[in-house]
Amino acid sequence: MTDQVTGTLVLTVFTAVLGSFQFGYDIGVINAPQQVIISHYRQVLGVPLDDRKAINSYVSESTQELPTTPYPRSPTPITWAEEESMASSGIITMFWSLSVSSFAVGGMIASFFGGWLGDKLGRIKAMLVANILSLAGALLMGFSKLGPSHILIISGRGVSGLYCGLISGLVPMYIGEIAPTTFRGAIGALHQLAIVTGILVSQIIGLDFILGNHELWHILLALSAVPAVLQSLLLFFCPESPRYLYIKLDEEDKAKKSLKRLRGGADVTKDIAEMRKEREEASMEQKISIIQLFTNSSYRQPILVALMLHMAQQFSGINGIFYYSTSIFETAGVSQPVYATIGVGAINTIFTALSVFLVEKAGRRSLFLIGMSGMFICAIFMSVGLVLLNKLTWMSYVSMTAIFLFVSFFEIGPGPIPWFMVAEFFSQGPRPAALAIAAFSNWTCNFIVALCFPYIADFCGPYVFFLFAGVVFAFTLFTFFKVPETKGKSFEEIAAEFRKKRGSAPAPKAAIEMKFLGENA
Repeated sequence: MTDQVTGTLVLTVFTAVLGSFQFGYDIGVINAPQQVIISHYRQVLGVPLDDRKAINSYVSESTQELPTTPYPRSPTPITWAEEESMASSGIITMFWSLSVSSFAVGGMIASFFGGWLGDKLGRIKAMLVANILSLAGALLMGFSKLGPSHILIISGRGVSGLYCGLISGLVPMYIGEIAPTTFRGAIGALHQLAIVTGILVSQIIGLDFILGNHELWHILLALSAVPAVLQSLLLFFCPESPRYLYIKLDEEDKAKKSLKRLRGGADVTKDIAEMRKEREEASMEQKISIIQLFTNSSYRQPILVALMLHMAQQFSGINGIFYYSTSIFETAGVSQPVYATIGVGAINTIFTALSVFLVEKAGRRSLFLIGMSGMFICAIFMSVGLVLLNKLTWMSYVSMTAIFLFVSFFEIGPGPIPWFMVAEFFSQGPRPAALAIAAFSNWTCNFIVALCFPYIADFCGPYVFFLFAGVVFAFTLFTFFKVPETKGKSFEEIAAEFRKKRGSAPAPKAAIEMKFLGENA
């Protein structure tokens, strides 16, 4: 079986996931230099120095306990100067919030076009074109110190978001198509592994004594250009997706050549036969639009399950931890919260690497369920720890341990699995539309969390993770009853199983796992 892993396959997958690495880097890079960038915004916008405390305390207090009185009484009337100071700190907070969330807006817009671009230009050329956006975003942020930095950073983050939106569709699609069936889950999980490695690297080089300081923060933001250039060069050595060549372009010889490069000297007739079968079925089914995914009864259940998996991933509260981890650790009483955040990043990476090996052994569905159940328990402990922090000092260790465990459970299942499970649910016809809508829902939920988490944390105080625990519990039940196992099955078998459970055809032995799918679509 190992003879299927060739040098070309390794190089090709490595090159593809460099895009995912940039995605992770862009997610994490904004967290560490937060105070430095905020103080730079203050300088540029001419907000007086006295406001520094007001702005800084906004972040650290975002997860403090709620005041016991409904409205804090002010002993003295607020002067005009103080009012102006509060307004200007509000403006800075707004610009900061936009700097974080404009990235997700870019992702939401572009996620619709990843699959379309991949079909139009081919997977390789599409990734090359996407890198133009990555470089443009990096340049805008790299020069942000020289111009109106808040505008350049917000637009640079937006353009980087556009790039990441395309990549979140293109990379899982491409690596899913070139992977041998036996390694499809493991190779699919590498997309998520590269994302979390990017997050970790951005956190480490974002430390104030490396690049996260007043002199070098703009270079930190621009560094995502490095993997973009490297990927652009390496893509010239990567074979085009054989599935794309054969099924989309009807170039059987090119597809065989591409497959031989990917598989080494191995016999590719079985792969070609599977693709031929898929192509025949694809020629019978028309190109499926996003609307048809919801109106056509044979796609409705798979697409709803796919969307729920992505919503479960984002609404589990994981991004609340990533975007605001430093301030959560401050609340938990850690003296050096940045290092605790890096600890989260390291655990994140280790457990994602572990899931790469587990996903082919344990199966997708069971790992997703284990991850969600673990996260449910951790979210409760995290909240209990934060609620009782003022009464019992050792509770800070409880909430910190819960955060670390929450992240590790996330990366065992809900982190990597939705991305490639969606690609596994659909055959060639509806796959691009399904990946586009799944990526869009993922980004939309990401944006909602990025924008709302500080306000929800303000409102709920330490009880915020009880809310996430409830959400996680609901998604766990959904997964248990509705999500099928896809491990080791061809695209066609999975599609057939969705169809069988909808119809009255007897389920084969292989479909034992499918009994949770429910009879109705």
